[in-house]
Amino acid sequence: MNGALQGRTAVLTGVGRPGQVGEVVAQTFARAGARLVLVDRTPDEVAARAAELRSLGAEVAAYDCDLSDVAAVDTLARTVGDAAPNGIHALVCLAGGFAMSGPVAESDPAVFHKMLAINLTTAYLTTRAFLPALRSTRGGIVYFSAAAVLAGTSGAKMFAYAAAKSGVAALMRAVAAEEAEAGVRANALAPTAIRTATNEQSMSGNTRYVEREQVAEITLYLCSDAAHAITGQLIRLDA
Repeated sequence: MNGALQGRTAVLTGVGRPGQVGEVVAQTFARAGARLVLVDRTPDEVAARAAELRSLGAEVAAYDCDLSDVAAVDTLARTVGDAAPNGIHALVCLAGGFAMSGPVAESDPAVFHKMLAINLTTAYLTTRAFLPALRSTRGGIVYFSAAAVLAGTSGAKMFAYAAAKSGVAALMRAVAAEEAEAGVRANALAPTAIRTATNEQSMSGNTRYVEREQVAEITLYLCSDAAHAITGQLIRLDA
């Protein structure tokens, strides 16, 4: 879908680390002609991703931000808004992470709070801050939930992660309903294991992976004009 976002501004969070989903999503959006706003909590990593994309001819701005900090996110949104007076056309909430919590009875509350903070709070605060800019363009939001929240799954020993990703799905549905009149679309992906550097190091050699390129292409589609009628959907991605 080269040219699908030509000249349009896309905010992508959680894109700093190499070998992860955000790396390929950013490359795909760059090839589609988007002006990229990359956000990550680690300054050196997000700057490195931006430099790589600029070397390919993309127009890129990079910001480091703790997306679980409401004041920091509000400041980020104002800064990006000043640099993008024509509004934001796409927001992709990739920031997040995974940790096993173990059985509920034996779990560490710190893991529970961390999973909520990095997966759900980041998505909520980013959405809240950028919605005004998305309304001005009738833009699209893509969230990342997980197959672990779908019917037929238990979330056993990973309940904290599953609870956070269930919250992301609930956030998506609320935004889709509340912003329909303004023309803002919201959808979420629910992938099984994605082939990332982290997963390949930590999972068994028999794991079947969803490829990062597959994730990136459907994310781009959901942010494009071709998906103008699609909103409120939790989309499972299988290997």
